[in-house]
Amino acid sequence: MRRLLYGVFICCFSCCSVILPLPQNVIDYLMDDGTLVVSGRNEAPSHCPADDDSDEEQDMQWSDDENVTTLTAPEFPEFAAKVREAINSLGGSVFPKLNWSSPRDAQWIALNSSLKCQTLSDIFLLLKSSDFAIRDLTQPFLHCTDDSPDPKVENQLVLRKWCELIPGGEFRCFVKENKLIGIAQRDHTQYYDHVCKLEADILTAIKDFFRKQIQYKFLDEDFVFDVYRDSKGKVWLIDFNPFGEVTDSLLFSWKELMSGQNVRGESSEEEPMDPDSPAFRYTRSEVTVQPSPYLSYRLPKDFVDLSTGEDAHKLIDFLKLSVSQAPESSDDEV
Repeated sequence: MRRLLYGVFICCFSCCSVILPLPQNVIDYLMDDGTLVVSGRNEAPSHCPADDDSDEEQDMQWSDDENVTTLTAPEFPEFAAKVREAINSLGGSVFPKLNWSSPRDAQWIALNSSLKCQTLSDIFLLLKSSDFAIRDLTQPFLHCTDDSPDPKVENQLVLRKWCELIPGGEFRCFVKENKLIGIAQRDHTQYYDHVCKLEADILTAIKDFFRKQIQYKFLDEDFVFDVYRDSKGKVWLIDFNPFGEVTDSLLFSWKELMSGQNVRGESSEEEPMDPDSPAFRYTRSEVTVQPSPYLSYRLPKDFVDLSTGEDAHKLIDFLKLSVSQAPESSDDEV
């Protein structure tokens, strides 16, 4: 993946989105890994009768008999005003993302268990809790393989008009050398009966949409795009993504997508024999339903590393701690 073309994937659907540059103080706030204190609340500040002279409107206090610790959420009045204006212009509810990634991994932490945001505090809570969002700010070119220097990135907040989409209507499409080589069910953890019954219609609709609206019109020849097919059969473009490991390959593997070979190996026998037709993969039975890949983000990272064996040092430390805390057996025990 080339660094210069990586910036192409910044979303810019002006008809249904508002793009706001992220000020440096907001970026610093999002990257601060200290205690989570959410800024950007729109509620009127609450005052205690005995403390009306206080200028700190969003203090959070934890106290004991000996001391009191006060954590104050920083404020960004100019940026907050722009966000409020954008949310109002988009109907009052938005879907947030940064240049490339949305905070899907942090959906569990939202009070509504959704990425639907109505205030700046909703947006900040998701972004500050998301590994995907922080990766956009710290390592956007991690999976690039060329030797060209990293271009300067202007970090942006993208707010899209919120739309209620049926997960079974979302599909991810993989394009290599301007050819559509694969289509995958976006929510592959669930079985959707209508996808199985309408396989041919869905495949035809997405192929026609790609040929008429996208093919040879994008700046790169290798890319990934997401679409939504509504109940009337109309296909809508949702987003573009880089063609590489930074993008979830879902029911494909990046090894087969990169090689361009054997992609059709697991496709339905009912698919047309046309060699130029893309592979279409989806969950074909309730037996193959899988847990959401985002569930692991609800656990502390140390727990995940231990369970997967990805951090040997943590495992060794854990075993040492377990041995040191184990009760010593007495001499008279058999």
